[in-house]
Parts: sequence; structure tokens; C-alpha cells
Amino acid sequence: MQGNLLSNVLDEQLGNKMYFRPITFSQLLFSLKRKKITISNEESKLARVLSTFDLTALGIGSTLGVGVYVLAGEVSRNYAGPAVVFSFLIAAIASAFAGLCYAEFGARVPKAGSAYIYSYVSVGEFIAFIIGWNLILEYVIGSASVVKGLFVYIDRLADNVMSKWFEETMPIDVDNLATYPDFFSLAMILIFSVALAFGAKESSFINTICTSINLIIVLFVVISGIWKVNTDNWFLSKDEAIDQCKDNPNVGEGGFAPFGINGIIKGAAKCFYGFIGFDCIATAGEEAKTPQKSIPLAIVISLFIIFLSYFGISTVLTMMIPYCDQDESAPFPHVYEFVGWEWAKYVVSCGALAGLFASLLGAMFPLPRIIYAMSTDGLLFNFLGKVHPKYQTPFMGTLAAGVLTGVLACILDMHQLFGMMSIGTLFAYSMVAGCILILRFDIGPTDKKDDDFQVITFGSVVKQLYNRKLKYPTRLSSSIVTYEVAMYLAVCFLLAPLLSQCEDLLSEADPLVISGVVILAIIAIALVSSIACQPRSSAKLTFSVPLVPWLPAISMFINIYLMTTLAQNTWIQFAIWIAIGLAIYFLYGIWNSTETGKETQVHDKNDNIEATENGHK
Repeated sequence: MQGNLLSNVLDEQLGNKMYFRPITFSQLLFSLKRKKITISNEESKLARVLSTFDLTALGIGSTLGVGVYVLAGEVSRNYAGPAVVFSFLIAAIASAFAGLCYAEFGARVPKAGSAYIYSYVSVGEFIAFIIGWNLILEYVIGSASVVKGLFVYIDRLADNVMSKWFEETMPIDVDNLATYPDFFSLAMILIFSVALAFGAKESSFINTICTSINLIIVLFVVISGIWKVNTDNWFLSKDEAIDQCKDNPNVGEGGFAPFGINGIIKGAAKCFYGFIGFDCIATAGEEAKTPQKSIPLAIVISLFIIFLSYFGISTVLTMMIPYCDQDESAPFPHVYEFVGWEWAKYVVSCGALAGLFASLLGAMFPLPRIIYAMSTDGLLFNFLGKVHPKYQTPFMGTLAAGVLTGVLACILDMHQLFGMMSIGTLFAYSMVAGCILILRFDIGPTDKKDDDFQVITFGSVVKQLYNRKLKYPTRLSSSIVTYEVAMYLAVCFLLAPLLSQCEDLLSEADPLVISGVVILAIIAIALVSSIACQPRSSAKLTFSVPLVPWLPAISMFINIYLMTTLAQNTWIQFAIWIAIGLAIYFLYGIWNSTETGKETQVHDKNDNIEATENGHK
């Protein structure tokens, strides 16, 4: 009675049909791990208009923005010094491993939704919702931070006229908020949201133009910077750095890596933000003409071009002027002023604006598609998934995402936005790598299924752990892989903090910490070795990750390690965001999931089978 009353109230408030009914604990567990079944036979409502070139340009445009024009100066000044090139290299390797996993998933499941839909297919609904919720956070914060970077560059060129006017006329004196409301960023976000709502092909055309200008300016910076480089800037002593950078006392120990290995790693965690964005290619799978081929190719090409750009830019930047004299907000206008090329700063600023425009489009493009995928699956409110009949875009989801992003950009500072950016992405990347492992060793549609009635015992599990004799996956082998992936994830979350937070103890060869690292490392290697011994699915793929299970396992560890280098406050904010998501899922999503009917049928079938077996006994 109470359940029906609550259902009626929610019907009136939300205008949606609710399935809020009493269920047993076993049914609840079944709901949490239910998987999306109907994928390939579902007809898309979105227009398939994007080519491989469009997807590559989208990936480059969404990624090659803040990392080049804002992040390089901050990381070299505060974290890594000239060794920022290695910070970008580490971040690129982590992104490349994740990119290969995304490429395989994009070929497997060419649907809108990126890591969300991939995990829904392979792991289950609850994990999929958590990943999707994190991706919403990633793209909201990413879009807000990019538009703030755009504001900083334009304001810098105008001699800080806008920021001074906002601060003088509308100051904000609230902790954890910006010092003034940024209505410029709010307006830009709303304009871009409307542009995206009017069509994927049209917005992709604008993105391609901006990305082309951006790449031309990157080449200009690298070539022009060669004439002003000074290799001595990579090897300044501490005293020389103090003399040259009197306004910045934070010079570390001088040299190529003034802040040591620790600074390079922390810089890599920051630089990782600069590679976030290539996964937007996968979110456009439902709008790609040939997703199985174009998504993997676009991801690989875009990551390669992005790395070359970051490496070249950061090399030239740190050779032109000392690391400790870099500008954190707009490094290239500052560096050309430093070397006496006033005219060049305007050329580079035009490229920065084009790059940030492309990055903003790339950051905003995936957000409504994640919302669309989750709402059409019933996990978010239904109206967010409505597709416009004329423009064939998730119109309401795009506008709602734009309003949320614009408000955050208006009231938060850019540096406050950076903190939340990486953690959701790193978590999603880890889950995608785990899903690759599970799917590769799962029972495929062409595999022999002759063990449906196999009795799983402790002895059979132990015997199968390192058994290479099986040709096809079985229910036992696929279950072993699933549990071992979960155990490996837990071991990574224990090992990574030991390495990132106990560096002093490790350098002092503390026996307790060393023992813990060695034991956990042995367990991790043993788990991955056991996974490697299991039979693999014979499913034919247009693109597959090489060196499975080792490459996805390394990707998971790198991502988790980078997560543990983030500030405690970031984890607290992340926990709050997850709590909000859990409330939405358990109060709305679990009852409205499109898989509910299928789950009920399967569960009832299992109950009937169990009842029949009990009757025979």
C-alpha cells in the first residue's frame, strides 16, 4: 500500500511511469548486476553522419586545448620543471593504454554512451551507472574549465578588463567559490550548447576548422621557438634559478628535474588532464558512418598527434625561458613577451582561442550523449533523452547539460575545476580496462557451451587457475577471470597508495613498507598470470587490444596510481558526487531501467527452475 502511494506521488512529480515495488534481497542483487542485452538490434535515432576524419578532428580538438595553452606552464613551474616533457610522456602512455581499450570497446559496441554502455554490456547496470555518472562529472567539469581558460586568454589580451570589472561591480565573498561571477563563460557555454543542439555534422564542421587552426599554431610555436631556445634553461642550478626567477621562490633543487621523481609523477597526474577528451570519439559511435573501423583508427591517430604536439610544445616552452619564470594561466603570451616578440603573442593567442574553442566543442559534445544513453536506458529522467525530430540530436539533454556547465563555470574558479577533472576519468578508464579482460575471457556466441551443468567445487577452481589445456571458455573459467579482475583491482588500490604516499619510507628502505610492496606486487602478478592461462573467447573483432591481459592490467594500475596522487579534498568531493548519484539510482534508476522487464522474466525463470529442482529433491 505504501509502495503504491509513493509510486503515485512520484508519477505526479516526475511524469514518468515508475516501477517502485517491493522486491526481495535476491532480486535487488540481480537488478544491480543485470546487463544490457539488446544492443546490435536496436535502431538508432541519431543521424550517422561522422566520418573517420570527423572523429579524428573531434578527438584532437577536444584534447588539444587547455593542455597546450594553459597546463604546460603550470606543470613546469610548480611540479616538474623541464622534466614536464616526461610528465606528458607518462600521461600519454597511460592514455594510450586506455585508448586501446576504448578502441576495442568502440568496435564491439558502436553505441552512444562510451564507457557507460561498454560496462553495461559486460559488467552490469550498477557499475555502468557509476561510470556514467562519473563521465557526466568529467565532461561538465571539463567543459567548465575549458571555457574558463578561454575567458582567461581573452581577458589577458584585453589587459584584464573583464575580470577587473566583474570583481569591482559584483564581488563574491564565499569560501570555495570564485571571487566574481563569470557571466562571459556562462554566455559562451549557452551559445555552444545551442550550436551543438542544432546538429552533429554542423558542429563537427566548426570543430574541424578550429582544430586545423590550432594545429597550424602548434607548428608555428615549435618552429618559431627553435630560434629562441636555450638548452641551458634545462640545466639551471638552484642558485641560478633563484637569481633568474626572483618572483618565484619555489625553484626546487634546480636542474632538469628540480622537484625530483615525485614532481614528475605529480606533474603526470596533472598532465593527464591534458589527454582527457579522446574518449569523446567513442561517445559518437552511434553517429559514426562505420563505427567498427573509424572509432579505433580515429583514437589511435588522434592520440599520436596529440602526444607529438604536447611534447614539442613543452620542449620549446621550457627551453625558451626558465621553468620557474613560466606563467601559470597564459604561458605563451608571457614567453613571447619575455623574448621580445610582441607580435608573436597575438598570433599564438589566436591559435589558443581556436584551440580552446575546439576543445570546448569536444568537451561539450559527449556530455549530452552520455545523458541521452542513460536516460533512454531509464537510469536518468526520461525527458533528457528526447531526440529532436528535425535536428536528430539529444536536444533537451544538450541544453540541460549546457545550463549546468554554465552555472559551474560562472561561480567556480578554473583551478578549483581542475581538481575534480581527473578522478572520474581515471576511474572510468580503469573500469574499461577491466571490462576488456572480462569480455576477452567470457563465453562467446561461437564458443562451445558444454559445461552448463558443471559442478563448481574448490578443487575444480584450484585446478583451473593455471590450466592452459581448455580451448574454449567455460562457466568456471569466465567466473575465475571475473573474480580475479575484481581482486586485482583491490590489490591495485592497496599497492598504489604505498608507492605514492610512502615515498620517503621507500627511499629509506623501510622493511615494513618494502615487504608490503613486494607481497602485493607478487599477488598482482600471480593474478594476471592466472588470467593469462584461461581460455579466450573466439569472437572475431575488427580491432583488439594487444598483449591481453598484461596491457589492460598495466593500464588499470597506472590509472589507479595516478588517482592516489590526487588531493584528499578531491576524493571528498568525489565521494559527495557519488552519493548524489547513488540516491538517483536507488530512488529512480533501478525502478525505471529498460532492462527491468527482461530482468523480471529471467529472475522468474530462475525461480521456476529452482522450484523444480527442489521438487525433484
